[in-house]
Amino acid sequence: MRTIPIPIDASKLRFVCVRAPRPRVLNAETGEIKTDKDGNAVYELVVSVEDAFGRIELVKVATSGEPRVTVGQEVTPIGLVGYVWEASRGGQTRWGISYRAASIVPAGEVAAHA
Repeated sequence: MRTIPIPIDASKLRFVCVRAPRPRVLNAETGEIKTDKDGNAVYELVVSVEDAFGRIELVKVATSGEPRVTVGQEVTPIGLVGYVWEASRGGQTRWGISYRAASIVPAGEVAAHA
């Protein structure tokens, strides 16, 4: 399956950090941390996402480098994109959307990063 990034208009959504950023572990046995093409550690954090209708979802967002955000803080993902993925194992096929942002900043700091 070809992965094409799908841009997401984050301006229409409210994001709150609900789990602190932590490095993405590739191999639990060795403790290997995922890195991007530049060698920076990839971090994941879980955010609640609320739309204009009050619907809330929890999503995991990856970003390169450790975001300077805390649990409970309203945040803004800069350059947020989604990637559709598919995996087959044991005859079962699963699919979903993974999310990645160029950076994740406290909501009040958006203008400085735009």
